[in-house]
Amino acid sequence: MTIAYTLVNTSLRFILRSLCMIDDAQLPLIPEHGPLILVANHINFLDVPILATHLLPRPLTAFAKSETWNNPFLGLLFTMWGAIPLHRGEADLSAFRKAEKALSDGKIMAIAPEGTRSGHGMLQRGHAGVVLLAQRTGAPLLPVVYYGNECFRENIQRLRRTNFHITVGKAFNITAPRNIASGERQIIADEIMYQLAMLLPEKYRGYYSDLSLATTRYISFSP
Repeated sequence: MTIAYTLVNTSLRFILRSLCMIDDAQLPLIPEHGPLILVANHINFLDVPILATHLLPRPLTAFAKSETWNNPFLGLLFTMWGAIPLHRGEADLSAFRKAEKALSDGKIMAIAPEGTRSGHGMLQRGHAGVVLLAQRTGAPLLPVVYYGNECFRENIQRLRRTNFHITVGKAFNITAPRNIASGERQIIADEIMYQLAMLLPEKYRGYYSDLSLATTRYISFSP
């Protein structure tokens, strides 16, 4: 690690912990290295920097919308974190190959299947891209959820710190073959999202509120 890398991340971590009361007690449950697909919900702009700064020195990467690099500061920061630019709304094969390479190199690949921030903290329906990546690489998936940071703007206006809770679930693998239909991949994506929903308090489960609909037909939990 370079001095600049260490200085930036240490400073940012200090700022984040000044603004938020971060419940990171379960972060040691996340392995020290991959290959691993970390699947998470996505609430607001706090998710990524808190995850990135608090998982160091783990080799972590993630998709980030390509527009991020339009901002010189954010582009530099996300490049420093090893993020992969993703052109949303299209099949970005280049980004997908970079994700495969990252996993083959033993990195942790963080993915938010929702594809965009919710803002309110309630789960939106997940997309199936994560399923294809898991099938092609054979990497296990680990569900991680956050909540509480949806209140950040309100709290900062009142000069209050924001509770940022992190919960880590159980790792699992996708057992379905690669040649399944796209509709079946969406079923698997929903099974993954239900694993996130089970880690969240009821009010945050959103699209996946009814846990009685959760299935595990295509996933197998690690010992």
